[in-house]
Formats: sequence, C-alpha cells, structure tokens
Amino acid sequence: MERNTNICAGMETRLADLLLDPETVPAAVKTHVSECDGCRRELDELRATMSLMDAWEAPEPNPYFMTRFQARLREEQQAEPAGWLERLRARFMMRPQMHTRPLVAMAMTVLLLVGGGAYLDFYWQAPVPKEAAVVHDLQTLDNNAQLLDQLESISADDNGDAVQQ
Repeated sequence: MERNTNICAGMETRLADLLLDPETVPAAVKTHVSECDGCRRELDELRATMSLMDAWEAPEPNPYFMTRFQARLREEQQAEPAGWLERLRARFMMRPQMHTRPLVAMAMTVLLLVGGGAYLDFYWQAPVPKEAAVVHDLQTLDNNAQLLDQLESISADDNGDAVQQ
C-alpha cells in the first residue's frame, strides 16, 4: 500500500504514544498503523530501539573517581595562575562568590547613577538664550543705521506736512 504523506505526517508524534501507552491512543491511529506499511515499519523500529535501550546497562562508575576529582580540584584551587587575567578568572571561578554580589550590586548602582546623571546633564538641559530679546532688538536697530535715517526723514516729513496745513 502507498504511504499517504498527508496522514503519515501527523502519525510520527503519535507512534511514540502508541508504543508507550497504547490505551490512550485513538482508534484512528491504530487503524492507520495497521494499514500503512511505512508507519508500521517505523513503529517496529521504535520497538526495537526501546528493547535495546531496556537491555543496555549503564557501566559502574570507578569507585575512586570522586576521590581523584576532589584531589584534582584542590590542586587547581591552590595552584597560582600564570597571568593577571588567569588570576582574576580563578578568583571568580574557584572562590565562594557570596561576598562579591554586594560589591557588584553597588558598582552597578554607581554606574547607573553616574550614567543617568550624565544623560540628564547632556540631554535635558534647558536651552540658555545667548542674549535677551530687547538687547538683540537694540543691536539690530544699531546695525541698521540707514533704516533709522529713513525713519527719521519720514517722521520729519510727517511733522512738516502737519505744520503747513
């Protein structure tokens, strides 16, 4: 019988359920596996793998493993590292770290405060005006002497016309 890839794609996850707990698997899955050669072959392969896993025994650990491991760990802790980077790494890796946590928390707090203060100082400063508006206006008027002369001549003409009438 040909393998229907649409139906068999969903069966792969159910094959493990069929192998481990066949009572909870729906009847449609059981009928599909009984009719589909590919799924039946895969279920047989899973059964063979599980039977091999059941027959396998874990090797016994060496009784002196932990003793050797502890001795090697003590040697590494007592050995003086070669460079400054290795000494720093060894200090953090092999020593108890309970005393470093408050120091790291304090350092992070200081960095946060300094960084936040610098951010606020640089980016949230109110713009300071270079000069007052009145002073700027007076300087502009002084720079435009020609304009002032024209305004005075217009004002003189208006006063003169008013006197003649």
